[in-house]
Amino acid sequence: MPKILVPLTALLAAVALTGTAHASPTPPVGGEQLGSRGLVRPDGVKAPPKSKATSYVIADLETGAVLAAKDPHGRYLPASTLKILTAVTLIPLLDKNLTVQPSRDAVNQEGSAVGLTTKPIYKVDDLLKALMMSSGNDAAMALAEANGGLDKTLRDMNTEARRLQANDTVARTPSGLDKPGQSSSAYDLALIARAGLANPEFRRYVGTKTAKFPAPKKYYEISNHNKLLWRYEGMIGVKNGWTTKAQSSFVGAATRGGHTIIVAIMRHEGYFWEEVAGLLDWGFAARDTVTPVGRLVDPLPAWPPARQQAAAPPPLAATAKPTPLLEAAAANQTDTTRTMGAVVIGGGLLFGLVWLGYGLRRKRGSRSRSFGE
Repeated sequence: MPKILVPLTALLAAVALTGTAHASPTPPVGGEQLGSRGLVRPDGVKAPPKSKATSYVIADLETGAVLAAKDPHGRYLPASTLKILTAVTLIPLLDKNLTVQPSRDAVNQEGSAVGLTTKPIYKVDDLLKALMMSSGNDAAMALAEANGGLDKTLRDMNTEARRLQANDTVARTPSGLDKPGQSSSAYDLALIARAGLANPEFRRYVGTKTAKFPAPKKYYEISNHNKLLWRYEGMIGVKNGWTTKAQSSFVGAATRGGHTIIVAIMRHEGYFWEEVAGLLDWGFAARDTVTPVGRLVDPLPAWPPARQQAAAPPPLAATAKPTPLLEAAAANQTDTTRTMGAVVIGGGLLFGLVWLGYGLRRKRGSRSRSFGE
């Protein structure tokens, strides 16, 4: 039986490359402390008020300083807070005076709706008000159609999320309706809202309390669902969301004394308005005295078309729905575990080459196995 000799240097190189591929985890966006799944707070000051939210971020909008956080990068279903990304993506792409005729599919979207018809009586400007004030799922789909269709809009949204470094965010719908594979985090929602609030048009949509909305006969009035616009001093926006699976989520920003604080919460089990007000109060009191625990990073430069296409999310079937349990397991993976995995892979490669060298031809079943998606 002939022997196949493999140079030792080739074996060592193969093992070395395999062993370093996953040797160290990617640092969390915004700073090492933000990788924690628990409460992250500055030393020497009173902790933020208690909240039933599973995840939250309190940040200074101007400087990007994260003042305190709880499970900031935990991935959860965003519900209608994902509409923040829809607006940030589409406002620069669509002429606000463009007339839109919604399809029957857009008009019949489930969940919250502004009450569209299939008549060509809506401007993009009207639909963006409906999106951010009334949380219209029908308006979200009509805007996607105006942007060239659902698939293109989702590509644009996910490309924009990557540009903003909102890497926990995957958009599968423009409305935030639950869909497998869709996710965001409190950190990402604060990051996306910060980008939106830098745009005067976005500020106008999220800060408008009431507006006239077109109808086949005349118009009717719509109201902003953000209750803190009426209750909290200095509130300037942004957006709330809810589904039975996602529970309540919210991003809010307020300005006092020339400074703006932003709070993002996810997976709150009930009535959250007073809790958010307390977190904002804490942020205003703490911003000048605490050492930040992280920062909201700045956007990346705009990518060329080829890079944008590569940034599109994987097909729906290839992405599992995020769950807190699975996310916790992924977040708590240590360097040791990664290194052990690399050693196992490298050892397996060495073992296989040695057996090949001795000319063994016995079948060993399946030659490969998927260890993840």
